Amino acid sequence: MTGWTYLAVLAACVIGTLPLEFALRARVYRRWTGALLAVLPISAMFLTWDYFATAGGWWWFDENHLVGLWLAGMPLEEWLFFLVIPVCGLLTIEGVRHVRPDWGRAADAAGRPPIWSRPPSTVAPSQDVEASR
Repeated sequence: MTGWTYLAVLAACVIGTLPLEFALRARVYRRWTGALLAVLPISAMFLTWDYFATAGGWWWFDENHLVGLWLAGMPLEEWLFFLVIPVCGLLTIEGVRHVRPDWGRAADAAGRPPIWSRPPSTVAPSQDVEASR
């Protein structure tokens, strides 16, 4: 089982976020072309970085946790990582947007920008609590 560890973690990520597609109508898988257009450019950049970091000896993979299939100098699991994890992130964001449609708008009801867009020095601790309700 040790050789399947990385794939098992990726599978757990997919299984953990898959219900968001249906229960919260995230619609990421239904809009797969948009998801791929969002994920692939960034994934290509990070895969390139990963390749050079691995080739340069700055990064490595524990072969005890891999299935052993390598593509272009990197394990299959690493290729899948840069597809699975961003899609799981999209599912999470779209799930939250379904539950909280006002989340992420430019201003809250009082006309102030959301706390996440204000510099940390302007956010009082009491505002953090109020915003999380």
